[in-house]
Amino acid sequence: MAYRQKDRVVSGVGGGLEDKPVRLLDQVKARCRRLNYSVRTERAYAGWIRRFVLANGKRHPRELGAHEVEKFLTDLAVRGDVAASTQNQALSALLFLYREVLGLDLPWMENVTRAKRPQRLPVVLSRAEVERLLTMIDGEIWPMAALLYGSGMRLMECVRLRVKDVDFERRQITVRDGKGAKDRQVPLPDSVRDRLKTVVERVRILHVQDVAEGQGAVWLPHALSRKYPNAEREFAWQYVFPARSLSVDPRSGAIRRHHVDEAILQRAIKRARMRAGIDKLVTPHVLRHSFATHLLEFGADLRTIQALLGHKDVATTQIYTHVLNRGAGGVLSPLDR
Repeated sequence: MAYRQKDRVVSGVGGGLEDKPVRLLDQVKARCRRLNYSVRTERAYAGWIRRFVLANGKRHPRELGAHEVEKFLTDLAVRGDVAASTQNQALSALLFLYREVLGLDLPWMENVTRAKRPQRLPVVLSRAEVERLLTMIDGEIWPMAALLYGSGMRLMECVRLRVKDVDFERRQITVRDGKGAKDRQVPLPDSVRDRLKTVVERVRILHVQDVAEGQGAVWLPHALSRKYPNAEREFAWQYVFPARSLSVDPRSGAIRRHHVDEAILQRAIKRARMRAGIDKLVTPHVLRHSFATHLLEFGADLRTIQALLGHKDVATTQIYTHVLNRGAGGVLSPLDR
């Protein structure tokens, strides 16, 4: 019988010590956790690194170079026919492996070509279509769908929303640790405000029940759980949209109440689109596109919309100008003159 002690194994027979190197994927996971990467990112990176190693005959990445990386990414595109975003995720995983795990700053990594995403215009719903869509959503899902359109939040920003970040008096929501690890503030629509208050009160009741049963903890970002050991059971840190049941944290093994599964909202929007008779492809992100486009139509400036969406570059926000006023680029067709 043996158990792990740091990087060595202590044998239960004779008590001798023998060196046992830490597995590469364990190193990857440990580094992801130290840098506060999400579980989703950790799993994605570990998966790509494993595929990279297997594709090269299980050779250690230290023995591989630019040729193997380029070949791996090219095979993904040519044989695997993956999207540009998928190919770039694989490259990001390999960059992470060499820089953060192996500690190798290799110049050739900077020259590896990233796949270019095709320039596609966003799908945008009209205001009438948004109204029809939201009418077909009810119950606990409606406030989430309404917030996607009414505040412009991303899907995961919405489901991860905490009670403390909803300011009913100032009618605003603070989005914490959004894309690019930045905080920002977005509007809390009056039409959602009362329904959201009811949701929060239900969360309060649920939290009281959890605490009475010896639970009531939620996951805390970064090192806050160590700095504030009691914060995980405070009502302010609870998710606005909690899961119906408790779950086991895949990293720590702790039993907590997580946020609602984002797939529930995705499926609800898909069903609502079909019931509303909308022929466009509608996803939660389409509501965010519609938020930005409609603000432009109402006269909001690009910089304001950029801040609300959390875009790093205003050029990303400019894509929404394609639907201003009428037709492509707001140009009146000569046939209509």
